[in-house]
Formats: sequence, C-alpha cells, structure tokens
Amino acid sequence: MPVNRKNFIKHSAAALIGSVTFNKAASADFLLPVPALPESMGIVDPNDEQYWQLVRQQFPLTKDVAYLNNGTMGPSPYPVIEAVRKGMMDCDMFGNYGGWEATSGKLAKFVGANEDEIALTHNVTDGINIACWGLPLKKDDEVILTTHEHVGNALPWLNRRRVDGIVIKVFTPASTADETLNRITALYTKKTRAVAVPHIPCTQGQILPVKEICKWAKEKGIYAVIDGAHGPGMMPLDLHDMGCDTYASCCHKWMLGPKGTGFLYVRKDFMETLQPYFVGGGSDNAKWNMALKPIPMGEYANNAHRYYGGTQASGLYKGVDAAIDFIDSIGIENIHNRIKTLGKYVQDHLLSFGDKIELITPTEERSRCAVNGFRIKGVEYTKFYTMAAENKIRIRSVAENGLNSLRVSTHIYNNKQEIDKLMQVVANALKG
Repeated sequence: MPVNRKNFIKHSAAALIGSVTFNKAASADFLLPVPALPESMGIVDPNDEQYWQLVRQQFPLTKDVAYLNNGTMGPSPYPVIEAVRKGMMDCDMFGNYGGWEATSGKLAKFVGANEDEIALTHNVTDGINIACWGLPLKKDDEVILTTHEHVGNALPWLNRRRVDGIVIKVFTPASTADETLNRITALYTKKTRAVAVPHIPCTQGQILPVKEICKWAKEKGIYAVIDGAHGPGMMPLDLHDMGCDTYASCCHKWMLGPKGTGFLYVRKDFMETLQPYFVGGGSDNAKWNMALKPIPMGEYANNAHRYYGGTQASGLYKGVDAAIDFIDSIGIENIHNRIKTLGKYVQDHLLSFGDKIELITPTEERSRCAVNGFRIKGVEYTKFYTMAAENKIRIRSVAENGLNSLRVSTHIYNNKQEIDKLMQVVANALKG
C-alpha cells in the first residue's frame, strides 16, 4: 500500500531537522547521529519527488554539483558515516577487537546466500582475484569474457593467461538478453572451463541474463564466475536462485557503504573446488603450530572465511551494516523502482535527440536499469565530459576497450531536474 501521507510529512520534518543538526556538527571534532528514514510503510511511488527529496537530505552531497556517477562510487548517507565513526571510536577508546565477522550474516541475508558462503573483501577486484586464481585451470583452458570488462575483471584473467597460458574468448553483449546468451553459447568448445562475465557491465549498465548464463554453465559442466560490482543495492538479489559458483561485489557503489569494503560469495559445495591462496587468521581451524614437528596447518575453515584472514576494519563493517539497514528502511524494491524510473527518464531524453545520439544501453525492459551509455555524434566524448564538468555535472567518460563513450548512472539521491540539466548540455553540444 502507498506511504501514508501524514506519517510521511511527520517523518520528513524530523529527518530534515536531523540533517540540519548533522550538517552543523560536520565541521566539529565529532559528528552527531541523525535519525534514519522511517521504515518503509509499503510501496513508494517512484515519481513521488517529495519523498525522494527527503532521501536526498540523508546525504552530505553538495548541491553545487549534479552527481551522476554512482557507477564509480556511491556517496554514503549520514547514518553510514556515523556508524563508521562510532565503530572506530569504540575500537580506539576501549581497544575492542573483532566484530566484523557478524557482517557476513547481514550481507548473506541481503543477497540471498548463507552466512558461511560470504567472505569479506576490500573490493570487487579482491573477490575476482580469489575466484580467478582459485579455479583449477591449466594451459589452453578457455574462459569466456565480454568486450565490456572493467579493469578489475579483465586484468586478473589476462594475468592468469600470462602465468598459466589459459585462453580468453570474448563476446560483445547484444541488444537483447536472448541474443546475448546466444553469443555466449556460440563460443563454447570442449576446452571451455569458465564463463566470467559481469552481472552489469560498468561501461553501459546492461543487465546480462546471468541466471540463464549460470544455468547453461552448469549444464555444460563449466564454472560460472560473476563480477557483481553493480548488482547489490541496485536490485533485489537471490544468489542461490541465480545459480553462480562465485559472485564478487563491493559495498561502495549501489549499497552506498564505506569505501574499501566488499564481499565474495562462494557457493557452499564449490569451496572444495576453489583453492584458497591468500590466508591468515580465521582461514583454518586453528590447528597450526610452529613448535611441532612436522609443523601442522590443519584444515581450511568450513566456510568462506577460508578465503580471507587477519584483522579487518571493524568501523568500516559497522558502516556496511548501517548501509544495509538504510536500504532496508526504504525497501530494495522501492529503490530499484526509483532508479529504474530515473534510468528510463535518461533513456527517453537521449532517444528524443533522434539519430544525433547513439544509445549503447539496451532499451529492452529486462536489460536496463540505472546506467546508460551513449555517444554524441560529431562530439568527441572527452570534450563533452569537460563540458559537463564545466556545468557542474559529474558523469563518466568510458575509454575502456576503445568504447570512447559516455556514461550516466543515477541513484536514489538524484532527481529529474539534474537529468534535465544534463540534457540541456547535450542540446548545447549538438548546436556546436
């Protein structure tokens, strides 16, 4: 049912007052906590600008710049920032140690996994390297990737090719999910061992049919290793239902969490296949003993902790907990609907320029959401990036893989006025 208007106005006032209090304290030696958004009372209209303006008030984003680059980094809301501060203070005031392990359970629930299937990492690249190097691959084994890879998914596999002689095969995502799947399956040979693709390529935000890809991989007896940088926080996830073997992600993009936090999902019955290499405290069953002869190590931990070890930043993971709570307070379905609505708003306006704009992101409903890639005919992409910056609009230029394009990515703190401002810059660029 829709959000109750009286409660909305009541909570709006409280939250706005809290934000003002926080902003005044921001220049002080400490930061005061602010009330988070009220728990979602049902379905929020994705076009309810009053509600989403309240959401915007929860972020310290400057009003001077239209930030349309969440695909690179998602600014954290005040409750997350405060949770990090408090977590660090608890550690530094009392010498508290540990506590970060509990975040695995919270992340697992958020992405549809079991707690023992979540390894804490610092970013997506960490998780991809764990998966890439842990697979039992040998010379001439083939791995399928896309022509739209981020450096974090490209270099680990290219490096393994250099070291072990594996073969990399690539495809370009098509305009529909079905054709994309066809292009992947067409690359299969008896030497294919893994498909290692992004859930959502960073270049143009297309949602790949990962469930179908993972199903096909299982049928062929090959590994499904997913780069999940842009999934969590953008849309509801159920990794068990997806069927992947591993899913590497971060908390600093659509989850709006602290920078330098991430996780790797490893399917429980896949752990005996995926070899751990980077290990430390917590990676084994604590049976190692350097005083004994022969020196024992013991067994790997019976969970995903085998893939990481040692001290973690407890304050940062308190921030991850708070980021999940923040998302839950709004509702992941509400967030998905809002950012998909804004993504469609961007697409519609770009398409309104006719053949002067080349839209790279598919318009197919299931293949689009919050990110749009495009080129402006007759306007060099770096020139337009500079024009946008001069108009105080932050977007991203995409030089990777020779795409030479532009990318706009919108989240819940954005509004249609910011998109309109960008489209005016597009119109001005076309005028020359």
